[in-house]
Amino acid sequence: MRLFGRPALKEAEAVVRICNRLGMHARAAGKFRSLAAQYKCTIKVIRGRMEADAKSILGLMALGACKDCELLIRAAGEDAEEAVSALAALVENKFGEEE
Repeated sequence: MRLFGRPALKEAEAVVRICNRLGMHARAAGKFRSLAAQYKCTIKVIRGRMEADAKSILGLMALGACKDCELLIRAAGEDAEEAVSALAALVENKFGEEE
């Protein structure tokens, strides 16, 4: 009998701070979701004890992520590192907004 193991699942995570004035409002959550949807991996966003699927606008909005909140972005899958890096950059760049 031969046993085959699963390939190791790639994982990545980053802690980011919301720095735009309005936090993760509807437009920002939409941009975050759209970017997350470009990746095959599973992506979760965690604030305290709350967790949301990064590919769900409603889930992201339910986090209530306001200015100066810290979020943990955690991904698992083949493109996890790329996804976390891109999403962290989006947050750090204030979701492409001026304020």
